[in-house]
Amino acid sequence: MAVDGGREHMVSTGPEVSAQLRAQAAAHSAHNYDPLPVVIAEADGAWVTDVEGKRYLDMLAAYSAINFGHRHPRLVAAAHRQLERVTLVSRAFEHDQFGPFCAELAALAGMEMVLPMNTGAEAVETAIKTARKWGYEVKGVPDGQAIIIVFDGNFHGRTTTIVSFSTDPDARDGFGPYTPGFRIVPYGDLAALAAAMDDRVVAVLAEPIQGEAGVLVPPSGFLPGVRELCTEHGALFIADEIQSGLGRTGTTFACEHSDVVPDMYILGKALGGGIVPVSAVVSSSDVLGVFKPGQHGSTFGGNPLACAVAREVIAMLATGEFQERSAKLGAHMHDRLSALPQHKVNDVRGRGLWAGIEFAELPGRVACEELAKRGVLAKDTHGSTIRLAPPLVIGEDDLDWAIDQVEALVR
Repeated sequence: MAVDGGREHMVSTGPEVSAQLRAQAAAHSAHNYDPLPVVIAEADGAWVTDVEGKRYLDMLAAYSAINFGHRHPRLVAAAHRQLERVTLVSRAFEHDQFGPFCAELAALAGMEMVLPMNTGAEAVETAIKTARKWGYEVKGVPDGQAIIIVFDGNFHGRTTTIVSFSTDPDARDGFGPYTPGFRIVPYGDLAALAAAMDDRVVAVLAEPIQGEAGVLVPPSGFLPGVRELCTEHGALFIADEIQSGLGRTGTTFACEHSDVVPDMYILGKALGGGIVPVSAVVSSSDVLGVFKPGQHGSTFGGNPLACAVAREVIAMLATGEFQERSAKLGAHMHDRLSALPQHKVNDVRGRGLWAGIEFAELPGRVACEELAKRGVLAKDTHGSTIRLAPPLVIGEDDLDWAIDQVEALVR
């Protein structure tokens, strides 16, 4: 043990240390996750190292929060610079990073205004409040009657309001009573969406690609159809790009693949550069302009440290190099994954450096455990599916090595 300021830090390594740390977590942490038996101590780029000294290739990237790799030098430097100046003032006062952050993110998204928060779920809650208030004050929906349409298989977070419109029993069951005001229709079904639209609908909330559902890409024409129906019925099209945005699919936003511009983006994860939680709702002044002081906020939302890191993320995306890298390496990854034996793999889905692999018989959890033994970290979802979402900085040789390990599972 080493002692720093009265607090002990574990510096020894080995299987005993790993077992001790996992036992400590199991005893004192609520069991809301079931992590693989890997205890990470260090990370750099696309690689992490556990307390036993074993290295793993990170093919999950914290569900896209580590799009730019672990401890990217530009992002770490931006954080260090801001740590030496000011980290938090609350929105009771202005600070010198806030205005530039909002302006630069709005420009990146082609929008006008930004409402910053911290987590993705907070941003989704913010979007819901925005849509309802806009519906009452601008569209003229009677107070308390606003409807937001969502899609089955969705994952937008786990707050009580959000799980009210989840179709995942693990996320929803046992947490009622549920918040009203939502309609659920099948993902990808424009006819069902059209049938659900009426004068009380203030917004349609959709993931351009459903991540938690297994990286489900909607049918061609679906997102343009959503855009058209929203325009026709005077409703907002809200795109949850928390996982799919900021370079993951080979474009800045996944909606770009369908040449669609929503009325509102919900962003998070990669916006914080893997250093601090940063999320935001980005929209027009006509939409976000409905808020008045005191009607919504967050103590930490838009704090100086978060804004400084996010500004560097925006600057990195502004050049287009990370999007191009995701598109190029993603095409290579999908070419290789599509060649997996069809009697062992039912489907491979995704775009850019994002893939869902649905095995024919192999349980997803077992696949992830076997991959971890081979030095690759991935995450299962919905039984027989695993997700791959490596950092956009991953080397092509490393990517090929990871796919080699997947191939070995199905030989």
